[in-house]
Amino acid sequence: MKSKGLTLQMGKMEICKFFVSVLTFCVLLLICVNYNDMTPTLDFPETSNDIKMVHKYNIDCSAIYNMIPEELSKSLTIRQKQIVKDNHENLINLTSNCSLFRKVRGYDDICVSDEEKDFPIAYSLVVHKHPWMVERLIRATYSPSNIYCIHYDLKSSAQFKAAMEGLAHCLPNVFIASKLEDVKYAGFTRLKADLNCLSDLLQSEVKWKYVINLCGQDFPLRPNIELVSELKKLNGANMLETCQPTAYKRGRFSRTPPPHNIEMFTGSAYFVLSREFVVFMNSSVVVKDFLAWTEGTYSPDEHFWATIVRLPGVPGEVPRSHPDITDLMSKTRLVKWSYLEGSLYPYCTGVHVRAVCNYGAAEIHWLLNYGHWFANKFDTNVDPITVQCLEEKLEERKYSFQSIDSLDCFNS
Repeated sequence: MKSKGLTLQMGKMEICKFFVSVLTFCVLLLICVNYNDMTPTLDFPETSNDIKMVHKYNIDCSAIYNMIPEELSKSLTIRQKQIVKDNHENLINLTSNCSLFRKVRGYDDICVSDEEKDFPIAYSLVVHKHPWMVERLIRATYSPSNIYCIHYDLKSSAQFKAAMEGLAHCLPNVFIASKLEDVKYAGFTRLKADLNCLSDLLQSEVKWKYVINLCGQDFPLRPNIELVSELKKLNGANMLETCQPTAYKRGRFSRTPPPHNIEMFTGSAYFVLSREFVVFMNSSVVVKDFLAWTEGTYSPDEHFWATIVRLPGVPGEVPRSHPDITDLMSKTRLVKWSYLEGSLYPYCTGVHVRAVCNYGAAEIHWLLNYGHWFANKFDTNVDPITVQCLEEKLEERKYSFQSIDSLDCFNS
């Protein structure tokens, strides 16, 4: 009897332990479920292979920069046989998740010096194709202190527009121009596109010091911190091409004399302008009348800026008596023309499009050491190694520059 009672008692104890174990499991399960409900879900892909960005090539950019023949030959083989074309959809998909976009493209990890923070730069980007190149241009010039206006051509593809809207949605200091133009080659709308961005930039809360206009196939040759240092040296002056017009170019605007006895100069559509100059231009009756007059001229963007920077009394004025400032003298933007190769600069190692060199990888050393701040043209469908290696060398240059002049950084 005693043995039977003991056996029964032990059976009851085992049953109690079983129920305690089940109850404990249920409580833990409930805690896990509640915790998962409270934890925000992240749509990040499980592996980095799921993230579709621009293709990265297996190349030694230091060897490319140092003109090592074996690596240059390798880059040429890639260019001829192995180019992976950029996919517009990949950028659209990536910017549909802004947290992921900023993370994988490195925007969250950009370190900004106090010098950069106190000297914001504005950009007017007039673009119409190659969305990944536009993103890479922004990323290469990016500082949280800067402000970027994107003007996309109304004729652009729906995919391109969606990609630009995605960039503006994900980056707080990037926006789409409030008024967009159907840009015509050599027409007034090309000039208007920049003017629309300048008007919006003046209304921004960001008190930028200088504004730079670029197109989608431009790329920087200086990191932002170095560009800030260079812009400070201008001390309020503007930097752009402005020359006495040739007889050929004078024919573009000779139908009627310009208002206010304005003396005409020619240059290019691209500039580096001080905030004070843009404020003056925006409120000047003389500039307003001149702008209206240029609407009937051919390619007004190539004489508007070059002329008004010579108006007496404008901030950062270039006197009318001052000698020509050519595109090679102005550091704004380096363009390699086919008919000047071999005399003013080395031969193009990429391909020519309408007499302009689309740079090849063998020109990286020359580009970074010639002295200009930006260059045109780049096309990843012509030579993707050029852009990839410029990105890498600019990162190296940024850290080198910061280590000397700007040690105090904060995470943006």
